[in-house]
Amino acid sequence: MSSVERLSPVRESENGGSPLYALIYGVLREHIVGGSFPPGLVLGETKVARAFHGSRVPAAAALRRLHREGLIRDFDGRGYVTKGNAAPSRLSLVEAGLRLPAALAFKLKFRNRRERIYPDVEHVVAACLPYGRFQVNESAMAEHYGVSRTVAHEVLTRLERTGIVTQDINQRWYAGPLTEDLLRDHFEMRCVLEPVALAQVFPELKADDLHKKYDRAKKVQGGCLTLGKIERLEKDLHVDIILKCRNLQLREAIRRSQLVLVAVHHGFDVYRDAATIGLMMSEHIGILEALIKGLHMDAGHRLEKHLRRSLVQSVDLVKNLGPLPESRRSPYLAPAC
Repeated sequence: MSSVERLSPVRESENGGSPLYALIYGVLREHIVGGSFPPGLVLGETKVARAFHGSRVPAAAALRRLHREGLIRDFDGRGYVTKGNAAPSRLSLVEAGLRLPAALAFKLKFRNRRERIYPDVEHVVAACLPYGRFQVNESAMAEHYGVSRTVAHEVLTRLERTGIVTQDINQRWYAGPLTEDLLRDHFEMRCVLEPVALAQVFPELKADDLHKKYDRAKKVQGGCLTLGKIERLEKDLHVDIILKCRNLQLREAIRRSQLVLVAVHHGFDVYRDAATIGLMMSEHIGILEALIKGLHMDAGHRLEKHLRRSLVQSVDLVKNLGPLPESRRSPYLAPAC
């Protein structure tokens, strides 16, 4: 029997709803347990993501699970290695023996088209939420991104699970509005959950990475911040640190509530409130300083205080927003009455 025939990482009845990290985990586990991979094979996030036509986030989740189960181990370099006494081998996964059943390979390629456009759609739709209610045109989205209606529908269905869009009885998609009460609800979730996630991830934080984030924040403090720089610095703390927590359910709940940040950032870009942005930067720097010093409880308290203050400024900012600038409205969004 060939290795392709022998592999069955996910049963056909399970494929439709399996998250990508679970598919990656299942395939890698069968290769490792079945001896398809050589001893000492280096498995890193980037290499695994490339082999499975995905991003580094699900690849990292799959590798962490394999590591917790003792199927791969740490070594002196980046990533993990399969067990054995052999020297680390940096073969690609295909060269090392990775084989995917045809049906699964097709499914991963389909996922890749969806994954390719999803982050942009999520960002665009989230940014429009405080400006009112919008209809999201599925056909126009498919045409805009050069994908099929099926892929566009999959993307909108995924957005529906996050609560960003809803579908009415006529099968039309709508987004918004982001009300003050809803904004408060999201920030309340973050105030409760993000410090918990920070405590979980603290033991795994690397000093050199924290110093890089700290230096980046100090470098731009007091300077002219663009929207891209603001979002990068927010990502350093709230995504690259907070969302590395091991609890997948906690991580997803936090990420859903973080989506309102996109709208707030666009407001910053419009009003350019230097004092508000400067205060946000100082708070980020204080949290990173506490983490570098190993004061994780202090960092958690600072994080909660930062989020509660951010709620107040975010509510004020959203209240003062005018209509969505035409230059920022995607062709698949239309104001809804």
